[in-house]
Amino acid sequence: MTNKKITIKDGQTNNEIDLPVLDSILGPDVVDIRSLEKNLGYLSHDPGFMATSSCESKITFIDGNEGKLWYRGYPIEELAENSSFVETAYLLLNDKLPNINELNNFSNDISKSMNVDSSVLNMIKVFDKNSHPMAIMTACLTYLSAKYHSDIDIQNKDYRYNSTINLIAAVPIMAAWILNFIHDNDFGQPNQELSLAENFINMSFPNISEEQKKLSSKAMDIIFLLHADHEQNASTSTVRLSGSSETSPYAAIAAGISTLWGPTHGGANEAVINMLEEIKNSDKDVEYYINMAKDKENPFRLMGFGHRIYKNYDPRAKIIQKIAHEYLKKLDESNPNKPLFDIAMKLEKYALEDDYFVSRKLYPNVDFYSGIVLKAIGVPQSMYTVIFALARTVGWVAHWNEMIEDKNFRIGRPRQLYTGKSKTSYIKIEDR
Repeated sequence: MTNKKITIKDGQTNNEIDLPVLDSILGPDVVDIRSLEKNLGYLSHDPGFMATSSCESKITFIDGNEGKLWYRGYPIEELAENSSFVETAYLLLNDKLPNINELNNFSNDISKSMNVDSSVLNMIKVFDKNSHPMAIMTACLTYLSAKYHSDIDIQNKDYRYNSTINLIAAVPIMAAWILNFIHDNDFGQPNQELSLAENFINMSFPNISEEQKKLSSKAMDIIFLLHADHEQNASTSTVRLSGSSETSPYAAIAAGISTLWGPTHGGANEAVINMLEEIKNSDKDVEYYINMAKDKENPFRLMGFGHRIYKNYDPRAKIIQKIAHEYLKKLDESNPNKPLFDIAMKLEKYALEDDYFVSRKLYPNVDFYSGIVLKAIGVPQSMYTVIFALARTVGWVAHWNEMIEDKNFRIGRPRQLYTGKSKTSYIKIEDR
């Protein structure tokens, strides 16, 4: 904190208050309004928390106008080019890139935690095969919160580390089991010699060629890395708020998964595939849909274009665009998904060249390309958000750990603008 301040004056009473301005390393500085109610009797009002800093964090920086996404100061482009999901997980948790010994120890700890208790399988089997995988995943995390409820001690660093490792290791394995359950395939067991991405691919698609497994694992590892964290979004804020009550970390992550399930948060890549299917199955060409999207009177919207935060090209989209194109080159003309991907590439061409989209910065976002790549890998559409949750678990536990170590840690308690009735006297039912 510097000596900067802003002064607020109450026009009714002429009382005024100086509010300190907190320095941000990057991005806007923050006005500390904690004394506003005490000194002037007012609260701030910010529906959707679009102008409110809810915490202090050192994990992720986003500049939507410039199209920047940095994990612990490292640009996402450099990490995607040089790092791996597990190494990036270490970075998010520890504020530094590991040396070789630190990475090996961290990877070994994750590998040793991959053997998820088989009782989870019995719980998965209780569900109907048509159940949404996100509901099953939420139940899996709730089950683990019941299994590990007796030793909750969030102030204990060993407890936090063990819980963190268990979550990072368990969610990918449970995701593969859920996928095999809905496909009525054998569940399979993880191989501790393989990475998280390799295990997910090998357990989910045991019958594909080794070359395809290698290609799919590489693509999946980058998808995991790109989705590992994204600052104070709805699901991360949910994990922080839930975790602030000192509940089980498994329960807090379950709350985050429930939030991520929403179609305006984690379900956008499903909507992309639905749109592509609609175009493929119609008798209209791509240009017809482009013109509908341009028409302000038409409710049709192109899914996977533009972003609430990024007013420039989503940096993750540029990375996964390359992966998508590599994948599409591997498809021969007989592949049933080829027409879908041809449509996607035509839409991409319009978005990158048509002035209507360029001037409005409606570039393809990460959801547009991730849906295409997951479709190419063979992941069922209902599992897309589970993949998102799998990756984001790393960010969630990083924020959970950071919150607990914060000197200002306390239970979250948002306030409200009350607009209901004033005091009303009770009327006996016979007199109403």
